Amino acid sequence: MTFEEWEAGVPERIKAEPEWKFYAYPRALFLYDLVWKDCETLMRDPRGKSIAQQIIRSAGSIGANIEEGYGRGIGTQSYLYFLRVSIGSARETKGWYFRSRYLLSADVLEHRMKLVDEVISLLATEIGRCQRRQS
Repeated sequence: MTFEEWEAGVPERIKAEPEWKFYAYPRALFLYDLVWKDCETLMRDPRGKSIAQQIIRSAGSIGANIEEGYGRGIGTQSYLYFLRVSIGSARETKGWYFRSRYLLSADVLEHRMKLVDEVISLLATEIGRCQRRQS
């Protein structure tokens, strides 16, 4: 599934939220849905079950922390804090994908890690932008 195909199925209530305009947020939600599907594969192997539990938690934390940050007010110290937590969760998700390399295909891993890298880059750019404004 492409991002565009996925996005077409997102309810308008979600798209109406202010964080939807922050490009990292819809990408984080898309990643979570992909992780959800990947967990179906991971859960088939006893060794993959613990990875599935960790990766679904860390991937969900990315978008959840963006939401929390937006709820605290864009540009505030709390906002920046939650974006930093979101980056940490994204890095953790990437690490769990690396650990799942024996159970998921190389194409899936490459796609997911590229998407995680994109989210991390967008979050880091936003953090830097806010820090420059505060200086």
